[in-house]
Amino acid sequence: MNFLQDSLLELIRRTSAEIPDDVHRAILSALNVETKGSIAATAMNIIDQNIALAKNKSQPICQDTGSIIFYVDSPLGLDQVAFAEAAREAVKLATKKGYLRQNSVDSVTGKNDGTNVGPGSPTLHFHQHRSTETTVRLILKGGGCENVGAQYSLPNEKLKANRDLDGCRKAILDAVLQAQGKGCGPGILGVCIGGDRATGYEFSKQQLLRKVDDSNPNPELERLERDIVETSNKLGIGPMGFGGKTTLLGAKIGVINRLPASYFVSISYMCWAFRRQGVTLGSDGAIQNWLY
Repeated sequence: MNFLQDSLLELIRRTSAEIPDDVHRAILSALNVETKGSIAATAMNIIDQNIALAKNKSQPICQDTGSIIFYVDSPLGLDQVAFAEAAREAVKLATKKGYLRQNSVDSVTGKNDGTNVGPGSPTLHFHQHRSTETTVRLILKGGGCENVGAQYSLPNEKLKANRDLDGCRKAILDAVLQAQGKGCGPGILGVCIGGDRATGYEFSKQQLLRKVDDSNPNPELERLERDIVETSNKLGIGPMGFGGKTTLLGAKIGVINRLPASYFVSISYMCWAFRRQGVTLGSDGAIQNWLY
């Protein structure tokens, strides 16, 4: 018996309604940092209450249930066509059940057919590996935080940012400053240094698959990630832009090769409603383990 569609439906439900533990821990830590009675503390309290209500009622954490992005790592032989069909059916059913809002519209006509299925929705990234396991990770990325993503081409004269890690730092911090409260902060950044314009943005989103409290294996990037968070949290932007000590919950930076003529820094901003979950599937499509 093939349980794949049911497994993907449950993955969607849980991703939409439940914040991962690593993100929730970061939110609770931020709540403890903010000054009691401040607008920032009130905003963080409301966020925490929202998280509890969504989980208890199995309802979306945010009314914008976001772009639906699947990352599938599979052994040789996975029928990608059948998997994609099962994913689209799961999205349709999740929308019908209210796990997803009817959020996907035709970009030319503005028509909404109410299914969340159409060109580019959902988006599926397939990667083969030599493991016998199939893992599926899902990100639901809201439009508000997507709007404040940014891409920089270095050198940047205005920022005095050269083609080095200090230049990358200046670009990333400028993106945080420009976002202010418009991305539903406190946010988490996924950053890619290198690539072209398309692969840079795509790889920056992949960084959001990392846990908030993990460590970058590259010591230089680890230091840069910590510096970006610490510096951003001194800017005074705070939760939702109301001021305070928590502008970012985390920053995750990856690097891919580039052409000598190009040096891009691509930044994907994720809102506090960091909806990311994943599963390991058995050969029958049933859920074996949760990844976050």
